Amino acid sequence: MIDFLLGLEAWQQALIATIFTWCTTGLGAAVVFLTRGVNLKFLHSMLGFAGGVMIAASFWSLLQPAIEASSGHFIGEWFPAAIGFLLGGLFIYGFDKVIPHRHPHLSDSKTEGLMVEGKRTSTLLFYSMTLHNIPEGLAIGIAFGGAAAGGDPGGIAAGAFTLALGIGIQNIPEGIAVSMPLRGDGMSKFKSFIYGWMSALGEPIAAVIGVIAISFMTPILPYALALSAGAMIFVVVEEVIPSTHRNGHSDIAVLSLMAGFTMMMILDVALG
Repeated sequence: MIDFLLGLEAWQQALIATIFTWCTTGLGAAVVFLTRGVNLKFLHSMLGFAGGVMIAASFWSLLQPAIEASSGHFIGEWFPAAIGFLLGGLFIYGFDKVIPHRHPHLSDSKTEGLMVEGKRTSTLLFYSMTLHNIPEGLAIGIAFGGAAAGGDPGGIAAGAFTLALGIGIQNIPEGIAVSMPLRGDGMSKFKSFIYGWMSALGEPIAAVIGVIAISFMTPILPYALALSAGAMIFVVVEEVIPSTHRNGHSDIAVLSLMAGFTMMMILDVALG
């Protein structure tokens, strides 16, 4: 199976990987069929775990390869990673200010972005998680594109698959975080599930865009890898972590974040 995947084109690998991550989002969203309400302690611990996975993936799967790919840079191998990381945060910050959205599972959440008046809660939650998934899809696409462009497809692609596995695991609580609040607002179970699942549909699209971009602009690979890392860290700090520090569940959320970070670190080092 691994040999088959390694024999595919980079865009095909990225597409398969992000279809997997999309399906794990659906797995999380399907929890809406099993329960009438959401246990906030469980949800916040799962989101903390997801945040830990994203932080670890940002370094071992993205920043570290960006630094290694910058060996011999005339300023320093740190330069592309630093510039790309900051640009990634600014990239998502810009989207955050423009796209109308509402952070899920926050009772006192305010709508953000432009033209939020008249938007339904379901639409705002959908936009929020779609915005969340853009950097994840880009990260996977850029990782696979970098594997194809780097001349070492076996070794680098292993890291890309590990990244996809980690993002797939952390997408499960993200699916829950969309579908359960919608169910709580009175939406039917089926529609809540569909909204939760479809919120990650942007990941395969963003992944293919990432692969195509890298194939035409190989010299910017270190910047692109770091950009994805910066975008993911922005999402964790701006949305995921604040979402878990409500209702007295911050301790379990922090411990879960550390567990998620440790798991992703082990996956990256052992498999990547």
